[in-house]
Amino acid sequence: MHIPKPLRSLAPAQRRRLTLLAFVRILATSVGLVVLYYLAPLDLLEELSVPVPASLSVALLVLAGAVAWQIRSITRADYPAVRAVEALSVTTPLFLLLFSTAYFIIAQDNSAHFSSHPLTRTDTLYFTVSTFTTVGFGDITATSEASHLIVTVQMLLDLLVLGLGFRLFFGAVRTGERRLDTSTDAPS
Repeated sequence: MHIPKPLRSLAPAQRRRLTLLAFVRILATSVGLVVLYYLAPLDLLEELSVPVPASLSVALLVLAGAVAWQIRSITRADYPAVRAVEALSVTTPLFLLLFSTAYFIIAQDNSAHFSSHPLTRTDTLYFTVSTFTTVGFGDITATSEASHLIVTVQMLLDLLVLGLGFRLFFGAVRTGERRLDTSTDAPS
């Protein structure tokens, strides 16, 4: 059975390599998600008459499944804390991009859903991030009942992600570290 060394006991070169690999995976995944957001044929959803609440609900269920898978992988990782940072660095952009997509689709359907000019993908990403960070500059605001509902859902889920989400990930780190501690204490 392979028992990894604790992260703190690795040689500095090994820690740097592990950190660099994690950073590369985080960067590649984040860039890939953003590229996918900009290249995805979102107009097909409108052509298929898929209601935004339905598609957003399905996307959020898929995200919940991905989070569950991430938590499981953290508890089984050789370096749970590193894996948790990677998991958070993937799920947070994915969460934001799902809402950006929803805003983009409803803005394309009817520009009256928002107070500003017709919104681009960049505009909706900006709006989503400013809502998530609670900055809310006010240059883009939701103006219709449909957009108010989606923004409200995002704000409530933002609180859930920031509170419960981080707690779940850090709990998974503790579980993974306890698993590693008990496996190193076991007689060989």
